[in-house]
Amino acid sequence: MANLITPGNGILYMKVGTHAQETLEDIIKRKSQEIKDTGYGLWGYGGNTCHPASMVQPFAKAFREAGKPIHLCMESMDSKHFAEPLCAAEFSVDGIRWEKIPDAIEVRGSRYALVIDEILEDDFRLPLNMTRVPVGPSAGRLGSRYINGRVDKACLEVLGQPELANIEEPALERQISLVAELKAPYAVFLRNYR
Repeated sequence: MANLITPGNGILYMKVGTHAQETLEDIIKRKSQEIKDTGYGLWGYGGNTCHPASMVQPFAKAFREAGKPIHLCMESMDSKHFAEPLCAAEFSVDGIRWEKIPDAIEVRGSRYALVIDEILEDDFRLPLNMTRVPVGPSAGRLGSRYINGRVDKACLEVLGQPELANIEEPALERQISLVAELKAPYAVFLRNYR
């Protein structure tokens, strides 16, 4: 894949692993087939750091209006997510109007989902000190200071150069192994599990 670490690019960073009792390898295989069958996939997740309406959608729309794609950059991690593997039956862009999720798509054990196009294996290091949070209450915060502790996902903008600081930084780089491009409507709400 072309170099995603280009100043001005939008990246949605996320740690990924076993989810809803399914290995990452199995998830990738299933999502690749779903994309082949329907033209898109729904990559499920939880937590409010990447809330669909207040974070991901405004972030993605701003980059699209600037003519730039938004890529989901995923760091593999050991995970023991044992939630019930129930599949969402409906999705909504705004939380008001709901649509049926196609039978060919399974999005398991999640409150939200990113809308993606093609999952690719990749291998590069994401320098978090060259990123900044562009939206929400943490706007302006350096990625290397934002992604730590329990924060495992973030909307980020790539900067022109690393920010140097005289304070001790947490891990400055993250190993990315999977990439997917987000497509409109970028992120959705999920409900009615089957």
